[in-house]
Amino acid sequence: MGTVSTGNAEHYSWGQGCDGWHLLAVADLSVIEERMPAGTAEVRHRHVRARQFFYVLEGELMIELDGVAHRLHAGEGLHVPPGLAHQVRNAAAADTRMLVVSSPRSHGDRIDVQEEPAA
Repeated sequence: MGTVSTGNAEHYSWGQGCDGWHLLAVADLSVIEERMPAGTAEVRHRHVRARQFFYVLEGELMIELDGVAHRLHAGEGLHVPPGLAHQVRNAAAADTRMLVVSSPRSHGDRIDVQEEPAA
């Protein structure tokens, strides 16, 4: 065990040119640093068991949570309880960097949601 950073953590690519680094990946807790280029978004989805906390490190992030849009800036976060549909997007002109903390791990717990969010 030692220090961890994006320089030595397990890296993966997702979505439209987005990056993720597993800073901590154990069964009951996941901490991921993610980078989303301008104009990218993830698929709207929910998690059956995992609760998540999104914390913006740099840039701006839009999170649609159960039909309500939240605009987060660096230094701000949002809790996403299990079962609530959500979608993260970077509508800004620059990259966004964020931490995504999930308990338990959210990988394998995702259900894509096809319907449009409530108005």
